[in-house]
Amino acid sequence: MLVIGIGVRCCQARRRRQLGGGAKTLATRRLILRANAIYLGIASVLGLIGLDVRGIFLGSGPEGRILAGAPYAGVGFLESHGLALILSVLLWRAAPTRSWHITGAATTALLGTANLLCWQIFVAANILPMGYLTTGLHGTFALAQLAAAIAAPSERPPRV
Repeated sequence: MLVIGIGVRCCQARRRRQLGGGAKTLATRRLILRANAIYLGIASVLGLIGLDVRGIFLGSGPEGRILAGAPYAGVGFLESHGLALILSVLLWRAAPTRSWHITGAATTALLGTANLLCWQIFVAANILPMGYLTTGLHGTFALAQLAAAIAAPSERPPRV
């Protein structure tokens, strides 16, 4: 009986290592993915409805000032917010594995970097507080996802 008990504990310990530590580490990594998904989902829906649709199709709102006379130029806004919405769904459903955390980090790093490179859009649209908030959260989630990716176990199959 003692041998069976030791064998079961060894298998449980091996399984915990494969999942990336204990249940607490796994739960924390899942929370990071889900929090990032919620943020991306809310921000993208608000961007799509509050900025893109109003600016492109109605010529009003903060983007309306930028897109006046060239509403077709808003395709980039529409695409970026639409893709962020799709990624939010994927991150919500994702398993807390290294590859998904890298995906989350890359996504938020790209969006935050795009905000920084195109910062004058926030100035021209008179929405600097939104720029500070979204860019700051993109950076925060990029770092959190990167930390979770480092903490996650390798996804390489074990050597035989």
